[in-house]
Amino acid sequence: MATSTLIQAFSAKGKGKQVNVEEVFTKREMSSHVVSTPQTTSCVGSMAVQVALSNLVVAYSSPMRILQIFFNIFIPLCLICLNINIHLVKCHCLDHHQFLLLQLKENLVFNPATSNKLIHWNQSSDCCQWNGVTCSMGHVIGLDLSGESISGQLDDSTLFKLHYLLNLNLAYNDFNSSIPLKFDKLKNLRSLNLSNAGFHGQIPSQISHLTNLTTLDLSASLASQHFFKLQKPNISMFLQNLTKLSELYLDGVRVSAEGKEWCHALSSLQKLKVLSMSSCNITGPIDSSLATLQELSVIRLNRNSISSSVPEFFANFSNLNVLELNSCRLSGHFPKGIFQIQTLNVLDISNNKDLHGVLPDFQEGAVLHTMNLSNTNFSGKLPGSISNLKQLSVLDLSNCQFFETLPISMSELAQLVYLDLSYNKFNGSLPSFMMVKNLRYLSLLHNSLTGTIATTHFEGLENLLLINLGDNSLSGKIPVSLFTLPSLQELTLSHNGFDGPLDEFPNVSSSKLQLIDLSSNSLQGSIPVSIFRLEGLRFLQLSANEFSGTIPLDMIQRSLHTLGLSHNNLSVDITSIDDHDISSFPSMKYLLLGSCNLGEFPGFLINHPQLHALDLSNNQIHGIIPNWIWRFDSLVYLNLSNNFLTTMEGPFDDLNSKLYILDLHSNQLLGSIPTFTKYAVHLDYSSNKFSTSPLDLDNYIPFVYFLSISNNRFQGKIHEAFCNFSYLRLLDLSYNSFNGFIPMCLMTRNSTLRVLNLAGNKLQGSISDTISSSCNLRFLNLNENLLGGVIPNSLANCQSLQVLNLGNNQFSDRFPCFLRNISTLQVLILRSNKLNGPISCTHSTTNWEMLHIVDLSYNNFMDILPGALLRSWTKMMGNQTESHEERGTLFFDMFDNHDNMRYDNLFSVINNFLVIKLYKLLSTEPYAVVDHIFAYYVTSNQFGGRYLNSVTIVHKAKQMEFIKIPSAFTSLDLSFNHFQGPIPQEFSSLRALKSLNLSHNAFSSNIPSSIGNLRNLESMDLSNNNLSGEIPPELVKLNFIAYLNLSFNHLWGKIPTGGQMHTFEASSFVGNEQLCGPPLKDCTNGRMGDSAPTPVYEMHGSIELNFISVELGFIFGLGIFILPLMFLKRWRMLYWKLVDNFLQRVVPQLDFVYEYYGGQRYQSLKWMG
Repeated sequence: MATSTLIQAFSAKGKGKQVNVEEVFTKREMSSHVVSTPQTTSCVGSMAVQVALSNLVVAYSSPMRILQIFFNIFIPLCLICLNINIHLVKCHCLDHHQFLLLQLKENLVFNPATSNKLIHWNQSSDCCQWNGVTCSMGHVIGLDLSGESISGQLDDSTLFKLHYLLNLNLAYNDFNSSIPLKFDKLKNLRSLNLSNAGFHGQIPSQISHLTNLTTLDLSASLASQHFFKLQKPNISMFLQNLTKLSELYLDGVRVSAEGKEWCHALSSLQKLKVLSMSSCNITGPIDSSLATLQELSVIRLNRNSISSSVPEFFANFSNLNVLELNSCRLSGHFPKGIFQIQTLNVLDISNNKDLHGVLPDFQEGAVLHTMNLSNTNFSGKLPGSISNLKQLSVLDLSNCQFFETLPISMSELAQLVYLDLSYNKFNGSLPSFMMVKNLRYLSLLHNSLTGTIATTHFEGLENLLLINLGDNSLSGKIPVSLFTLPSLQELTLSHNGFDGPLDEFPNVSSSKLQLIDLSSNSLQGSIPVSIFRLEGLRFLQLSANEFSGTIPLDMIQRSLHTLGLSHNNLSVDITSIDDHDISSFPSMKYLLLGSCNLGEFPGFLINHPQLHALDLSNNQIHGIIPNWIWRFDSLVYLNLSNNFLTTMEGPFDDLNSKLYILDLHSNQLLGSIPTFTKYAVHLDYSSNKFSTSPLDLDNYIPFVYFLSISNNRFQGKIHEAFCNFSYLRLLDLSYNSFNGFIPMCLMTRNSTLRVLNLAGNKLQGSISDTISSSCNLRFLNLNENLLGGVIPNSLANCQSLQVLNLGNNQFSDRFPCFLRNISTLQVLILRSNKLNGPISCTHSTTNWEMLHIVDLSYNNFMDILPGALLRSWTKMMGNQTESHEERGTLFFDMFDNHDNMRYDNLFSVINNFLVIKLYKLLSTEPYAVVDHIFAYYVTSNQFGGRYLNSVTIVHKAKQMEFIKIPSAFTSLDLSFNHFQGPIPQEFSSLRALKSLNLSHNAFSSNIPSSIGNLRNLESMDLSNNNLSGEIPPELVKLNFIAYLNLSFNHLWGKIPTGGQMHTFEASSFVGNEQLCGPPLKDCTNGRMGDSAPTPVYEMHGSIELNFISVELGFIFGLGIFILPLMFLKRWRMLYWKLVDNFLQRVVPQLDFVYEYYGGQRYQSLKWMG
């Protein structure tokens, strides 16, 4: 009995009430809820008597009542003390209960070596003193056997004879059986904990008979192999009698109920304060009946498919302390009112990509400790009022859409320990964190931060363990003070614009640094020796900088297991390690020595079979790839590209390669492609001399998602085996000698394929009009083949298409207006085909919002250029305030959410079997190391996550091949067609244009003065048209114009001066009879410019066939028709037309073109081959 019970008893007695102390003991203890602890016993002590006597002295201290005290107090007190002594004896464990516990131990199977409770139970000591046992009045009321590694069954156990039990904890054991059916015998139970105990199967209805329960925990962890089901009874039947529950933990129980069902079942628990039902297979929406549980302080519903919005009534839970809804597929807008709950301490709604919201203005007095919104669609600015969250310790806003600058007030979050703002769009400078003294983790990875890092930014942060500022636009020198922070273990500044030398730093011996990643910057000079003297350094990544000098490998610390020096101006001296020094060289796991002037394979690598990654690319290595390099048991990544390798040393039959990524591109390898990499996901064999592969290639490399064999010597038909790869994202067969038809399966089975490149072959026939509605293509290149027919309408099913290149083929069709339905299209190339007709799309109202490179040249398009089409190219309109500088390159993501691709979400990328195998292979590696290496592969495109392809366009009168397409480059080429009429005024709105080619058409009227609005224009060709009038002086405003061709028109007047106009030669203006001024002849004395004849049509390879037609007519007519043809113009024209039509049909390389002479349009044949 508790001390308070004694006090109440004596107080009642003192007030003249008759109280049976034993009765008070019994009733009080049987009706109260006692929480069991491993080493507590509840017995009545003499302290209670002392407290009671003290109360009596105070209550009866008046001298007037001494006699009353003697008769009414002391005599009964003697009796009470006698009674207490009796019960003090009874406080010892009752023999019966001790016997039951010893029997329980006897029948349990447990591990004595790990036990700290059962192992100490014995007959010689009182059971109330045993670990895990709680007593009251000699009765066992609490039993805690958690974590005792107990196995076996409890069906006939003496446990169920302990009828006084109030609390039972069997958590974290391994019973590996169903729940015994005798639990209903423990009717007095207030708390039952069977979490992670190894029980499994259906939860028996007997548990629901324990109507006195206030706490019930049946949860199981995600990793557990055992879990409960709640089906018969279902959740409604199970909970209907448990109305006293205040805490309910069902995490991991397979409830499998819809929102209305489970919410209604819980609504009967009006005393419920803690609701924890993570991973229960429950679905949404969350029903309003849950709003009646106003006592709720904890709500955990993580990892369920709620698939609905967060209800507004959650903001009305005034006692709410914890709200966790992560990974619930939530959508809609998150209620702002929830942020304003004054009692809210923990908020976790992470991993809900469709959940939108903005942060409110936070009020003073908030007690929020943890806020995790990562991997949601929250956006907007980070409010300055965030400084009102004085208790905030953990803030994770990673992988959201927040933007603008970081508020300076963040420096006032004095309690902040963990800050992750990575993968957002924050810009501006980095705020100082010097006042946040408790900060241990800081990540601003993958934002748009600019400016420099001051030496004071992190001054005084003695607890800081990690800084990650990678993938931003920070610049300037890296301050030495970063390397001297006393507790810092990880420093990541990769993928920024840091430059200058890296200075030596002091206190090397006391440094805690274990990981340094400075890759992909512009750092120069020598690598400081200080770095190589860091004794605890395990990871050093300096690749893709401008470091220079020679690095002897014998200076590397033995602790280092990751070394990245690739793509600098370094020379690595591998001769500094001889046979005697091999044992002292560190046991490397990741060695990246690309572009290090090695000249040969480092021999010491033979003794490093533990390597996971090896980069020896671009090292001028000649000859044979040694066989030992394929025999490393743990090698996952190998890059030997850009060398002079010719053959691979065998044998290959007994290889057990675990390579996932193999890059051999740009060598001189012959024969058949390697097929012993059965686990490979990324294979790049391009730019070699390979000529064969197995017909059943899919059986050798079944998991591949990136396969490039471009620019080799393959011939024959494309085999249908290429269609059988289940995971293929990229297939590049370009620039070989494949012929025949495109396999239909390549166009129909494209739900996984992102990139298909078949350019530069000899493929014939038409494209099958069977492209699947699930098409996921981002890039389709069929350039430079012999394909004909029409452009298939089903191509519009590829709603994610970004680049379409059908140029240099023989397609004969109208303009493909249906492609306007593809809003993602950025590059459209249809040049050098037989396409014809107008390009107006009268029935389409959608915009090509992303289109910025269009090439329709060398076709037979005609008619007036439609202004509505030009207005639909909104990307070309740009922004008047937009910078002239290029902003990155156009790339094609192999994976969804490529920007957020991390090592821990590989399951969404490659086969699960391979992911599990990789995790096991790298299980001993620190996560940070593996994640950094993986991030390097992804961002440097060595993981094949992004595809950068070339495109050839005419720019500044030259054919230019963009190996990397600038994302800001805008080009429009309509040359060598039959467009006519005035140049539309809508051109003036295409302000982002950099290249404009309208040459060799029939445009007439004046050059619009509004062309001067195209301030970003670098190249403009309007030659060989029928343009007239003066050259508008507004062209002088084109400050970036580097190429201008206005030749062979009917322009007149003086050539404007100023700006860039003085840089152009006479060839830019010739062929305009009345044009004058520099660089042509002077305009004085009535003398006009160059009066050379105006050729209307120029085309290399064209063939005039009028004379051939006459000769053929002479042969066919045998003289009978010669005279009528000579003297009758109508006969002669009809005859030549028939012959031309015949030749156009029988000779595929011939096609009609239209020419203009003297304002008249004429038809003639042109050689198109």
